[in-house]
Amino acid sequence: MDHTDGGLAVPLKRSLGLPLTVLYGLGITIGAGIYVLVGTAAARAGFQAPLAFILAALVMAPSGAAFAELASRLPMSAGEAAYVKEGFGSDRLALLVGWMVAAIGVVSAAAIGRGAAGYIRELMELPLDLIVVLVVLAMGAVAAWGIVESVALAGAITLIEIGGLLILIVVAAVTVPDLGSRLPEAWPGLTNAGAWAGVLSASLIAFFAFTGFEGIANIAEEVKSPGWTIPRAILITLALTTLLYVLVVWVTLNVIPHDELGTEGAPLSRVFERMTGASPLAFSTIAILATINGVVFYLILSSRVLYGLARRGLLPARLGEVNPTTRTPLLATGLVVAVTLVLALAFPIEELAEMTSRLTLLVFALVNAALIAIKRRGLPPPPNAYVTPGWVPVAGLFTSVCLLASEALS
Repeated sequence: MDHTDGGLAVPLKRSLGLPLTVLYGLGITIGAGIYVLVGTAAARAGFQAPLAFILAALVMAPSGAAFAELASRLPMSAGEAAYVKEGFGSDRLALLVGWMVAAIGVVSAAAIGRGAAGYIRELMELPLDLIVVLVVLAMGAVAAWGIVESVALAGAITLIEIGGLLILIVVAAVTVPDLGSRLPEAWPGLTNAGAWAGVLSASLIAFFAFTGFEGIANIAEEVKSPGWTIPRAILITLALTTLLYVLVVWVTLNVIPHDELGTEGAPLSRVFERMTGASPLAFSTIAILATINGVVFYLILSSRVLYGLARRGLLPARLGEVNPTTRTPLLATGLVVAVTLVLALAFPIEELAEMTSRLTLLVFALVNAALIAIKRRGLPPPPNAYVTPGWVPVAGLFTSVCLLASEALS
C-alpha cells in the first residue's frame, strides 16, 4: 500500500532481518514479567507456579500461530487493527482494537518502568517516582532515535538479559542439590481445587510475562521479507521464552520460600545472592538492563500502532508523519511517552500487569475470531504465506476467553 500524500511521503525503513526481529521479540517479551513479577506469581501459586507459566504459554501458542499467519497475510503496522478490519469489515472495530493494542504497549511500558525503578533503587537511594520519570524519558529518546539503532542497542541488551537468566539456571544446577528431586511437588493433582485456584490466579501474572511477542507484527513495515520473517520470529520467540521462564521459576522456588518472594522488589537478584553468597550488584545491573529494555520495545510498539492507524486514516494524519532524519514517527512516540509516564506514576506494577493481561486477552480473542472469519470466507493467502490449520484460531479464541472468564470468576 503506497501512502505518499499529506506529509506521509517518508516511509518507514525496511532494515530488520530474522535475527534482529527475533531479538526484538525476545526483548519485548522478556523483562519485568520474569525479572520482577516472578515473586508475585510464586506467592499466588507456590510450588505450582511453573504450571501457571505453562498454562499461560499454552494459551499463547495457538494465538501465536494465528498472529504468524495474519502477519504473513497482512504485513503492516497496527497489524491487529488491519486483521480485524479484514475479518469483519468494520473500521470502528478496527480502531477499537488499534487503541487497545496501543494501550497494551503503553501500560506494559509503564509496568516495566516501575519494575526497572525497583531494581535501580537497589543501587542508589533516589525517590521511586523520580527514577520512573528518568527511565521512561531516557528510553523514549532511544525509541525516537531510529529503528535499526534502537533495536540493535536493545537487541544487545536482550542478549545480556537472557545471559542473566541462563546464569541463574546454570548456578542452580550446580549449587541446588534437590532441584530435580522436588519436581513432583509442582503437580498438585487434578483434585486439589485450592492449588488450581492459585495456579489460575498466578496465570494472569504469568500471561503478562509472555505478552509482547505478538508486537513483532507491528514492526512489519520495517522488516525485510515480512511474510517469511515475521511468522518465524513469532514462533521462535514464544518457544525460547517458555523454556527460559519455566526453568527460572523453578530455580527461584527452590532457592527462596514462595511466601518471601511476594515481598521482594528485586527477586532474581536475591536468588543470585542466596545461591552464590556474592553481592547482587552485578545481577541487579543485568536486571536493570532487562527491564529498561522492555520499555524501549513497548514504546516502539505503541508508537508504530498509532502511526499505522494514522496511515489508514483512523487517527489524525500528523501521528503518521515520519521524521526524515530519524525515519521514526516522532509525534506518535512523544505522545506514547507522555501517557506512559502518567500511568507509571499513578499505578502499582501488579495492577498495570493485570490490566495489560486483560487487554491482551481481549485482543487475542478478536484477532483469532478475525482469522476464523477470513478462513471461512475462503480468502486465499499470498504465495508462500505461513498458513495454520483451521482449528488453531478456534483454539486461540477458546483459550483466551476461558482465561479471561476464569480470572473474572476467581
